[in-house]
Amino acid sequence: MKRTFGRAAIAVAIALMLAMWVYALFFASKEVANEIVDQAWTARAELICQEAASERIKLADFRPLNEAGSNALIERAALVDLATDTLDRMIAQLERTSPSDAKGQELIPLWISDYRTYINDRRAYAEELRLGINIPFGESILMGIPLSEKIATFAADNAMTSCKPPMDLSI
Repeated sequence: MKRTFGRAAIAVAIALMLAMWVYALFFASKEVANEIVDQAWTARAELICQEAASERIKLADFRPLNEAGSNALIERAALVDLATDTLDRMIAQLERTSPSDAKGQELIPLWISDYRTYINDRRAYAEELRLGINIPFGESILMGIPLSEKIATFAADNAMTSCKPPMDLSI
């Protein structure tokens, strides 16, 4: 009796897993929730973001903090501000045009709003550095995930990899 019940339970579990995979592979929607239709807009956005990323690379300072001198935190704050300025200009350029599709017109302002919050987090971090507080960068958490992860997922879903938030403060 126990063997029959055990075999039946295993058979049901296998059947349910098989049904789940059949549904996932053949019947479930393949649409990406964040993907917008206007590919021309995402291509323009990628170019704008690439330019901002190039500007940030030129600002890189790889000196260890203990070798940077007594004004190291103030200098780092200035670099954070300059790098954040590139993000501000990038977002301002992206706001000047909107995608032609309804989904894009709905999602891009939300994404830009998240980016503005991320930029404000970076400004607050630079201010802490100017005050002599040397702590790791802390960004806003939204729905249990770091805001940069939400922004990056949207950028990746729309083939705008250069539009992901920079990882310059994550080290």
